[in-house]
Amino acid sequence: MTKSVPKLVLSSSRDIPFSQLVLSQKNVRRVKAGLSIEDLAEDIYRRTLLQSLNVRAMLDDDGKETGFFEVPAGGRRFRALELLVKSKRMAKDQPVPCVVREGGIAEEDSLAENVMREGLHPLDQFRAFSALVEAGLSEEDIAARFFVSASTVRQRLRLASVAPSLLDVYSEDGMSLEQLMAFTVTDNHARQEQVWEQVNQGQHTPAYHIRRLLTEQAVAASDRRVRFIGIDAYTEAGGYVMRDLFSTDEDGWLQDPALVELLVNEKLNEAAREIGAEGWKWVEAAIDLPYGCERGKRRITGTTVPLTDEEQARLDALVEEYDAIGEEYRDGCDLPDEVDARLTEIDAELTPLTSRPVVYDLDEITRAGVFVSLAHDGRLRIDRGYVRPEDEPVAEDQGTSVDAEAGQQASGPAIGVGGQVQAEHQGEDEDDTIRPLPDRLVSELTAVRTVALRNALAQDPGAAFIAVLHALTLSVFRPHGTHGCVQIGVTQAWLGNVAPDLRETPWSLAIQERHEQWAARLPDEPGALWDALNALSHDEQMALLAHCVSLGVNALFEPVKGYGGQISAHGIACRIAAADALASVVGLDMAGAGWAPTVDNYLGRVTKPRIIEAVREAKGDATAVLIEHLKKGDMAREAERLLQGTGWLPEPLRLPVIDVAEQEAPDTDLPDFLNDDEGEFDPMVSTPG
Repeated sequence: MTKSVPKLVLSSSRDIPFSQLVLSQKNVRRVKAGLSIEDLAEDIYRRTLLQSLNVRAMLDDDGKETGFFEVPAGGRRFRALELLVKSKRMAKDQPVPCVVREGGIAEEDSLAENVMREGLHPLDQFRAFSALVEAGLSEEDIAARFFVSASTVRQRLRLASVAPSLLDVYSEDGMSLEQLMAFTVTDNHARQEQVWEQVNQGQHTPAYHIRRLLTEQAVAASDRRVRFIGIDAYTEAGGYVMRDLFSTDEDGWLQDPALVELLVNEKLNEAAREIGAEGWKWVEAAIDLPYGCERGKRRITGTTVPLTDEEQARLDALVEEYDAIGEEYRDGCDLPDEVDARLTEIDAELTPLTSRPVVYDLDEITRAGVFVSLAHDGRLRIDRGYVRPEDEPVAEDQGTSVDAEAGQQASGPAIGVGGQVQAEHQGEDEDDTIRPLPDRLVSELTAVRTVALRNALAQDPGAAFIAVLHALTLSVFRPHGTHGCVQIGVTQAWLGNVAPDLRETPWSLAIQERHEQWAARLPDEPGALWDALNALSHDEQMALLAHCVSLGVNALFEPVKGYGGQISAHGIACRIAAADALASVVGLDMAGAGWAPTVDNYLGRVTKPRIIEAVREAKGDATAVLIEHLKKGDMAREAERLLQGTGWLPEPLRLPVIDVAEQEAPDTDLPDFLNDDEGEFDPMVSTPG
């Protein structure tokens, strides 16, 4: 005989006046989380109570009902109703639908109500939002009713752009929510399905990888070209921007790279025309200009427009106010909103007062030019005032002349005491005229003087130091001008287009800033340069020397081109070895200096074994194994993420490992003049000749 199963009897429900309800101490929810009580009260006020309260009758000491009921489950709803009563928006005796429990444990009821319920499936939530839109509610209305931002609602509704077949896969737990949201970056269902077929090979594919596959032909909104033209200009020109659930109005991917290039070039050329209208002889504009494009060109210096008395007074007042605020809040506490806003206003007003315009001599402008390019952050980079060698003014006394009719060959200008040019006296009697010395004799005399000068300079280290500094400075700052007597110069290797964006690296920008600072301090005339160098302090002389010498560094690897090449394999090896030694001396750590491996600068340009080797060296075998199954492009992108912050460097950028044994002193003795322990050599101290 079959045993009968007892039938379920539900707890009774009834409406109980709110004034007879009391929040139970047996309610297990103690920590505030989720929607605030205020927001829940607003929702109940608008749509009434959707879920009954779970209550139990309160008994007196004799076990009799008191007429009051405690609420062990539904505490947040009770507090929201209580708030409505306090705000006079609900009567105290308003009947409240309740489920009256009699048996069991109150704490268990409270726990079960919170634990056993399941949140709405994300796909159901998105479909519900869509239904509300179809019912006539705006995104703002939905946001207000469910206490979320309008952008959040728009992001959720973006799931309508996902192919129905992929929504079905997600509803059956065939992909994660993050993967599904990645597909919202495009409305092309065929492309979405194609990418899913490509990545759905048994391995879990990260959402960012799906997003990259869908946007690999697009231009990121963070690209400097997009920052330069602005997304609004792109969309106004008919361009389309893809955005996923995570994107804001400033994010996304621009789908028309050709339109981006067109807009960039138009804006860049317009800027070049405006700059050219200033009177410059030429303007060279490009998104990227080759590194060292300024090399061999003289930089002219302008004059900074001074502040007027009124502007100076305003500057002083702003600085004083800024410093006073900084002093008041120097303890690091958060700034009040109005103070923070005031600091922003001060910064904006200080900018034109501290960044003064520069004016140039009109004669110089007519022979000089300007380089215009894009900086790494999308700003317009303008480098004014470069004179090409062929545009330099020609001195009136340059050149030689030939008197063909007289059959006389004119020699170069005769040189007298102090380098002065001696005028030739023509038509005078030979016995009464002191003619210029013969060229051959002058050559012999100056040869003797050269040897004597070498000997004297060798005995005066201080003067030798200044002579070298003078020669190097002329070589660096006046490469096409008059040369000095010490034939030492800096040969700068041409790095032009060897690597992309070299001009925008932090190291290139630092070199340029340092060079411009020195150029502004040094005179144009080689003769005046002697006095200027002597007037520098020892530290300044050493800093200038270091700058000049640094521009001659060539640590570039060059492929050897057979027997016709300009450098041999041995020469390249010696160059790299010397560069390693120099890097060790200055302690150059490329990772510490800011270099990190990316898809563009390394990982996307080497083989898969090289990529795996890099990850293995930086993160270990266990991590390297995780990317072995990926295709080349995916592997490079994932490796870039894994290598972030590890300090890993490829071999050409690493500091050489020096064996201590190799550093032992050689057996041969040093010459006496290099083995003097009595004191350090000071290049500024002259020895008697």
